[in-house]
Amino acid sequence: MENKTDINVVAMEVILNAGNGRENIDQSLEEMALFHFDKAEELLKKAEDDIVKAHIAQTKVIQGQVSGEETEYSLLFIHAQDTIMTINTELRMAQKMMPVFKALYEMNK
Repeated sequence: MENKTDINVVAMEVILNAGNGRENIDQSLEEMALFHFDKAEELLKKAEDDIVKAHIAQTKVIQGQVSGEETEYSLLFIHAQDTIMTINTELRMAQKMMPVFKALYEMNK
């Protein structure tokens, strides 16, 4: 990282991609509730891709620090890490809810 501005740019990239993932998760849950499973699975895949993008950006900073790069403290970067961790958990929970919704659908046929 060159400077504090750079780490904040990366932090915003993480937050943006993780936020896009959250939006896809929310839409997926709405589709699950309507028993539109193909669309829900497509949205979960998009969410997973968004989380991967956020994780890659975060990992670059961490790898830089491990290799000896000086990185300034950034509250925004810490917030970004919190955000990606939380949304990754939301993704995992939504993925685990898919079979529950499918079972509910089968019970109500």
